[in-house]
Amino acid sequence: QVQLVESGGGLVQAGGSLRLSCAVSGRTFGSYFMSWFRQAPGKEREFVAGTSWSGVTYYGDSVKGRFTISRDNAKNTVYLQMNSLKPEDTAVYYCGAGRGTYYSTRSYNSWGPGTQVTVSS
Repeated sequence: QVQLVESGGGLVQAGGSLRLSCAVSGRTFGSYFMSWFRQAPGKEREFVAGTSWSGVTYYGDSVKGRFTISRDNAKNTVYLQMNSLKPEDTAVYYCGAGRGTYYSTRSYNSWGPGTQVTVSS
């Protein structure tokens, strides 16, 4: 397993931008598919974006064209650039490391503690 720590959350107005970071410790970073999920109060954890070691990326329908995921394998870090933020993007954002079906939480065995993103209207 690896250990994950997210940072970069905060309060932003609608239309604004934030960049989240996920620092990963562990020697096997390259063997994991890395993703961002989010969870709003009363809702299930939702897939946001994911990336493979080679840079293949996937996005949830609600964030396509607004969010961009990237990873720096030399720094063991994954990023989520969020633009054109909407109030419905408000949630706790989690970084996950896993293998298998990228959009399923069951594929991930390591999670960070999460970072709060709040978008005001």
